Amino acid sequence: MNVRLQALNTLLQVVQHNHSLDAALDKALKGQQVKKGAYDGAHSGLLKELCYGVLRWWPRLEAIEKRLLDKPLAAKHQDLRLLIWLGIYQLEYLRIADHAAISETVACAQAIKKQWAKGLINAILRRFQREREQILASLNTDLIATTAHPAGLLTQFQQAWPNNWQEIVVANNARAPMSLRVNQRLLTRDEYLSRLQQAGIAAVAVAHVEPAISLDDPCAVETLPGFAEGMVSVQDAAAQLAANLLAPQPGECIVDACAAPGGKTCHLLEHEPGIDLIAIDNKARRLQRLEENLQRLGFSCQQIVADASDTASWWDGRPVDRILLDAPCSGSGVIRRHPDIKWLRQSVDLRELIATQGQLLRALWQTLKPGGVLLYATCSILAEENQGQIARFLGETADAEEIPIKAAWGCPMQHGRTILPGEKGMDGFYYARLRKV
Repeated sequence: MNVRLQALNTLLQVVQHNHSLDAALDKALKGQQVKKGAYDGAHSGLLKELCYGVLRWWPRLEAIEKRLLDKPLAAKHQDLRLLIWLGIYQLEYLRIADHAAISETVACAQAIKKQWAKGLINAILRRFQREREQILASLNTDLIATTAHPAGLLTQFQQAWPNNWQEIVVANNARAPMSLRVNQRLLTRDEYLSRLQQAGIAAVAVAHVEPAISLDDPCAVETLPGFAEGMVSVQDAAAQLAANLLAPQPGECIVDACAAPGGKTCHLLEHEPGIDLIAIDNKARRLQRLEENLQRLGFSCQQIVADASDTASWWDGRPVDRILLDAPCSGSGVIRRHPDIKWLRQSVDLRELIATQGQLLRALWQTLKPGGVLLYATCSILAEENQGQIARFLGETADAEEIPIKAAWGCPMQHGRTILPGEKGMDGFYYARLRKV
């Protein structure tokens, strides 16, 4: 199959059907495996590159498209617009011969039964070849194009971080590193770094995050020494801070709300295997991924498919010692890792997310014993979801107090700490600790 056509079909799942890019790519790659009997590494790599690249840069690609068309394409031709973006992306960002990028992209028009568009797409991409410098220069005064962020998202960053928004958008457009969490029950980080060196995999330790390693270049997990034996897991360094911040103790009952796919769940058990851990998620298929991670690492825990805010559906009335609430959020801190957020979050009502976060906080708080600790976390960098959420909760909850987080990472906020995207190689993240008095 023409990989550009497969990229187009994958992108349409995101753009027209609001599927996540991870889900759309997983479906595409599984389909490829069925047809070919095995993954074609080069084909799969180019497919991912095209999809991630187009979604990372689409506001800029759209601005270029507008300068190349005499009149805009009708909304029903979103597939053709994506083909144009795919073509421009290859010409501007990839080391693919221009003639190959253009001819293979143009060929997709016939495959989607829009033969009439072949000449149009060819003409547009040829024009970009000829007028590239002039067109790119014309983008310099267009903030949407230069930052490659849609207007609404850009405004949110400018308002939330007036002194940092420029570095945020630069970090968002960078490729996220592949970060690992060493299972320190089995070996030290330095010991695993030595194993990586012996395997010819370049990596460095991440400052201030004890188990974290960042690879110089991503690789297949199967090539990581000891991966199958549970020596190491893939997890961003910022997410690895949760276990130490929650600090579970032997014998305690711990609730991991919104637990799947289980990175933090597994880390809590690596940190302290002697806990009674309850992992809750509202989607059974996501808990399947959590179970796979647990099995590889040799752990088990109670798993419940439920809405964590509906405590009547899962809580047995036994007071809980500690709670990790990794709340659903806008994902504004992980755009570099999930560039589809730039597209998908355009239609998301932030007020609904904030209401859900507050509902989870209030409900889970009722299950916590006096003296118990709740760690609130998001992968957002927006105040409304973070310190604003905690301020509202503290204001309305008489038996709640904040436990300040003193750390060498992140920015201290009115409540909690925020890590900005790219800080020490980490994703954007927020943490706040609360104690029930």
